[in-house]
Amino acid sequence: MTQDQLVARVDELETRLAFQDDTIQALNDALAAQQFELDRLRRSLELVAKRQADLAAQIPGDAGEEAPPPHY
Repeated sequence: MTQDQLVARVDELETRLAFQDDTIQALNDALAAQQFELDRLRRSLELVAKRQADLAAQIPGDAGEEAPPPHY
């Protein structure tokens, strides 16, 4: 291999490495954004579940107890 071929090969490898670094950073940014969104959705779901439990607790009677038909 000549000196010029080695230089060209190193240049190509450096270029590939730069693109890979950019891709890894973009993937990392996307993953961080998804994790933030997942955390936000998890908190929202917990809030909805708490509200639902609070509403269920306000309903009179036992949840397993069936209400009498309306004609009674």
